Amino acid sequence: MTDRQNETSGTGGTDGGTGDGATGRLYGVGLGPGDPSLVTVRAAELIGKADVVAYHSARHGRSIARSIAERYLTGGQVEEKLVYPITVETTDHPGGYRGALDDFYEEAAERLAAHLEAGRDVVVLAEGDPFFYGSYQHMHKRLAHRYPTEVVPGVTSVSAAAARLGQPLTEAEETLTVIPGTLPEEELTARLAAADSAVVMKLGRTFPTVRRALERAGRLADAQYVERAFMEGERTAPLASVEAETVPYFSVAVLPSKVAPLEPAAPDLSGPGSVTVIGTGPAGPLWLTPEARGALANATDLVGYTTYLDRVPVRPGQVRHGSDNKVESERAEFALDLARRGHRVAVVSSGDPGVFAMATAVLEVACEESYREVPVRIVPGMTAAHAAASRAGAPLGHDYAVVSLSDRLKPWEVVAKRLRAAAEADLVLALYNPGSQSRTTQVGRAKDLLLECRAPETPVVMARDVGGPTERVRTVRLADLDPTEVDMRTILLIGSSQTQHVSRAPHPDVTWTPRRYPEA
Repeated sequence: MTDRQNETSGTGGTDGGTGDGATGRLYGVGLGPGDPSLVTVRAAELIGKADVVAYHSARHGRSIARSIAERYLTGGQVEEKLVYPITVETTDHPGGYRGALDDFYEEAAERLAAHLEAGRDVVVLAEGDPFFYGSYQHMHKRLAHRYPTEVVPGVTSVSAAAARLGQPLTEAEETLTVIPGTLPEEELTARLAAADSAVVMKLGRTFPTVRRALERAGRLADAQYVERAFMEGERTAPLASVEAETVPYFSVAVLPSKVAPLEPAAPDLSGPGSVTVIGTGPAGPLWLTPEARGALANATDLVGYTTYLDRVPVRPGQVRHGSDNKVESERAEFALDLARRGHRVAVVSSGDPGVFAMATAVLEVACEESYREVPVRIVPGMTAAHAAASRAGAPLGHDYAVVSLSDRLKPWEVVAKRLRAAAEADLVLALYNPGSQSRTTQVGRAKDLLLECRAPETPVVMARDVGGPTERVRTVRLADLDPTEVDMRTILLIGSSQTQHVSRAPHPDVTWTPRRYPEA
């Protein structure tokens, strides 16, 4: 072994070898996006000093990685061409596509191991970064624990694409999501809808699916296309203008940062406006669905009760219109007026918008003649009843009824009639809007009514601020329900004759209603 080999095999990385200098050293070297001048100094140095340079290629034999590194090759290195047996075609391998690739990786790793055992340093070339969707990682997993190893990072295609577009990927509190285009369309749509900014890799054959997912997520207008960044044949364009048959594998879709520039342009109101009524769940961001996240991100205006608007992240360029909790019709009309002028309006509602919330208020106004041309969409959310039930166990495991105790929009006689009917039918009851500063008697009256049909020991789940910082969920007997402990942020789940409350110490108690009902 040369002095140079003794020196390099003992520096940097994770020493997985014997420590006696008998083996060569493995290097995973990132080459950047394609321009040889973007290869790092460390990468160029290692390529020039290596005994063996390995690179992957398809069966046609051409290797993009080698072409990038060519100027740094001396001609004295052993070149190991690792040729994939398949790329996208089918195979008769007994293990299928994955089995064929696994066998290839094993064979390739052993070819490199033979050089390492002979004391030769091996550089494995990787386009972009070795650990970012790179072929090198398959060698690393099979060899790094056996031999001294160093990984040299490279400029990723993500960074290259942003540089070529001249647009930031993320700013301030934004997050970047990197997505493989090979995911199913539904999954792509969900992730794109939920993302602040995003990059979709591995286009090529997946481009039509990715384009449909962007359109379904409401993000197509923002999407940019970058092909072969920093390589010959480079192209950038709005993604919506790109023809699918022209898209190669080495291309990406980019949703850049949405943070406004120093002099933001006015929102584009040239297209048709719309109203989307969005359920945000019972509390904060953890309860938002990807569809709701996407709808919120794409709105020009947010309309809602101020407390609920405060749960939605602030996005540059959006206008927020907060109001009091008791002006639902006025709020709906305001949103529809904005939409009629071309705004994309998100009406924010807690829980599910169709359960004692804003969906009905918006539709009532939207069905008036003057607003019938405005598109209205409802995006569901986790209901308060279901969130509370999940914390307690499964009290809604059988038939149940949902009743609002508020008599602000209907007389108490109607509330009482419905409570009595549900109680006599032995349904579990989810009671919304049980009390407020101006309504202090409803819970007590409901309790007295239910005790006429239910046993005193009937379990009652009292759930307050589920998902919030002051969450409190406990189960009491119906006879012990204290109306003074119930407020507007509380939901009550009243068990049926079959509902069980069971101690599972040392775990928390659980409340559940059996799926089977006893025969008469």
